[in-house]
Amino acid sequence: MPAIKTKEGASVCVALLAALLVAAALLVVARTGAGVRWPLFAALTGGTFCVVLFVALLLIRKYVAYKLGPIYSLVLSRDVHTGEVLDELKKERRVERLGDELKAWAEAEDRELARREESERFRRSYLGSVARELKTPLLNLQGQIEALRDGGLDDELMRGEYLDRAARNTERLVAVARDLDTISRLENGMARLETAPFDAGALARECARKVEAEAAVRGIRIEVCGAATLPSPYWVRADRRYIALALENLLINSIRFGREGGCTRVRFRDMLDRMLIEVEDDGQGIGREELPRIFERFYRTEQSRAGEPAGTGTGLGLAVVKHIVEAHGGHVAARSEEGAGSTFSLVLERAEPGAER
Repeated sequence: MPAIKTKEGASVCVALLAALLVAAALLVVARTGAGVRWPLFAALTGGTFCVVLFVALLLIRKYVAYKLGPIYSLVLSRDVHTGEVLDELKKERRVERLGDELKAWAEAEDRELARREESERFRRSYLGSVARELKTPLLNLQGQIEALRDGGLDDELMRGEYLDRAARNTERLVAVARDLDTISRLENGMARLETAPFDAGALARECARKVEAEAAVRGIRIEVCGAATLPSPYWVRADRRYIALALENLLINSIRFGREGGCTRVRFRDMLDRMLIEVEDDGQGIGREELPRIFERFYRTEQSRAGEPAGTGTGLGLAVVKHIVEAHGGHVAARSEEGAGSTFSLVLERAEPGAER
């Protein structure tokens, strides 16, 4: 039996069944000897079909409209009365489309539920990460202050050492707060970007000079390729202050996780209307399974957790880079192989060398 998908089809089936029953009854009566009066037979059978068809269609419409009222109230998020649904059924044949509408509504609800669950998981993870990052320096500060109160102030050597440790822990707390504030302002559109053309090669050299001391501790050499003479041909249109912060974060990251005695290179590639800036190190690299997560807040690779000196870094440097670049309409990426180093790339809007503001 074919599937009945419309109220009209259901009404026709009911009317045909009623007409067949009437026809069967008339044939039984005819066999008793009364004979078959075909005009009367056709009139009664056809009349039964028409009357039952009309009545069935009317009843089905009213019943479906009555049952669909609450459903439409939910789907359309407004008060829908049975009469309104009946009018819509007459005008737009909503019964036939109800399945698709409910399916689309259910899929939208599923997506919203999944989004809320993901948002809640992120919130819990984020709060846990913030708590862990703040807990260590705060506990260290607490211990150092208590040691000083318990007699350490009288010992000049101990006092100096504990004050130095307290200063380092305070600096780490300030760095975490500063990075979180930067990310928040960029995400919420509160950061005012003062974009203008500038020489990215010259900026990279400035950033390299700022981190030279930290690089020298590990014997790492920093090379800015293609910017030996200034002005360089590598100009971008962006907020110079924020791009400097992004480059410094990438250079510091390459120093901390690069090979001791190795080299960090900054390269530029002209991509027509875009400029690609790459920061490359020759360290241990990043595992393939960890690579997609390295721009997450507070995420640390196995190498970072095992080899980074205690109290260094906030776990937010790469997240800050990502938000800065995306706020400029660019994108950031990373590629790496274990044992072969890592390369972080920024893509920004290109500007003509020497362009005016």
